[in-house]
Amino acid sequence: MSRSAHPAGPRHADVMTEGHYTAPAEDLNALDEKVWARTVTRDEHGALTVGGIGVARLAEEFGTPAYFLDESDFRARCRAWSDAFGPGADVFYAGKAFLSRAVVRWLQEEGLNLDVCSGGELTTALDAGMPAARIAFHGNNKTVDEIERAVSAGVGRIVLDSFQEIVRVAHIAQRLGRRQPVQIRVTVGVEAHTHEFIATAHEDQKFGIALADGQAAEAVRRALTLDGLELIGIHSHIGSQIFDMAGFEVSARRVVQLLAEVRDEHGIELPEIDLGGGLGIAYTSDDDPREPHEIAKALGDIVTRECEANGLATPRISVEPGRAIVGPTAFTLYEVGTIKPLEGLRTYVSVDGGMSDNIRTALYDAEYSVALVSRTSDAEPMLVRVVGKHCESGDIVVKDAFLPSDLAPGDLIAVPATGAYCRAMASNYNHSLRPPVVAVRDGQARVIVRRETEEDLLRLDVG
Repeated sequence: MSRSAHPAGPRHADVMTEGHYTAPAEDLNALDEKVWARTVTRDEHGALTVGGIGVARLAEEFGTPAYFLDESDFRARCRAWSDAFGPGADVFYAGKAFLSRAVVRWLQEEGLNLDVCSGGELTTALDAGMPAARIAFHGNNKTVDEIERAVSAGVGRIVLDSFQEIVRVAHIAQRLGRRQPVQIRVTVGVEAHTHEFIATAHEDQKFGIALADGQAAEAVRRALTLDGLELIGIHSHIGSQIFDMAGFEVSARRVVQLLAEVRDEHGIELPEIDLGGGLGIAYTSDDDPREPHEIAKALGDIVTRECEANGLATPRISVEPGRAIVGPTAFTLYEVGTIKPLEGLRTYVSVDGGMSDNIRTALYDAEYSVALVSRTSDAEPMLVRVVGKHCESGDIVVKDAFLPSDLAPGDLIAVPATGAYCRAMASNYNHSLRPPVVAVRDGQARVIVRRETEEDLLRLDVG
């Protein structure tokens, strides 16, 4: 058993053997602003509040487990990304991180575009009123039905992921009498410093068309010859939960070199370059993510420098933050059920949720923070493992953390930075009910995705 120092998992990270833990914080009651939503604080009684509402009231009204999303923080992060890149670039929120109709409306109101990667996400976006022209459609194996719906709706771009898809989209667009704007997703041979399951630009994986052996250049040639397609640019995405900009620099250099090849062979300069998303957030106090303005400047400088070196006009840049926007804005609230000390090892703290509401720890060996939030405590810290109630030994929410030693059943604890890929990847394992998402803002709380019920489960069971 090992514990990775990297929040996404062990690949390329420094690995520490079991038993070498980060020392407990000096004050277990303190809330690190890097990992908690911006309006989170403690009230005069020591209980956590978000948007001006205490967790005891939230738990009583909405139950546990539940995701509580700071709407003000979400909107502020949208504005920060939009302002950082300015009117000369496009920011597409990556809907796979977390998507609902309320979120779509917030994106519209804050001026962001939306990246979807399935028919369900596309339906949600259109139903909530997102203009189709502001939608990008991703996916490595889009169905004919999904492509037809996207083209018919008039999505602003479809990101082509294979040679078969180039022909498929072109045929459908021509049949529908459309000329569909597209980008070609290329794999640039960069292994990002992240977990192997979320590193997406090395060559041995399912996404994109490789730059190697002229494959990407051939994809460009084919796309330019088909009447149903309007090739507007090249797309590259190197992975997720990335802090180091070096991978983006290599990726941008190789994509710009492809743009130069396209100009030299076909006499055109493609107007756009999409560098994807994947920028990391703080899951623990050890993480140090970059601010949007730092990212915008770094990416802008990289692309401008490489284009000048190749004699190209600087294309319009697109980015796709998902986790970086929604991840820090939410926390998951649990009630402690049982506490099981194991002498000489750790204490197991079981909560009323688990891997059904946060699969990332089991899937990626991801690291999280946790805090006692229904009260403060001056008790000595104890090493804990926060686990769920599922029939699975891998049902771990927080692998190793410190909580006060007077923790008791009925206490409320919260795991921050769960806005991304928690509700989106939630399941009904053990016929559990997926928790609600509750938006909190200015002293008001409202459900934006309701809690599932047992009736929901039975309604799907038609046997």
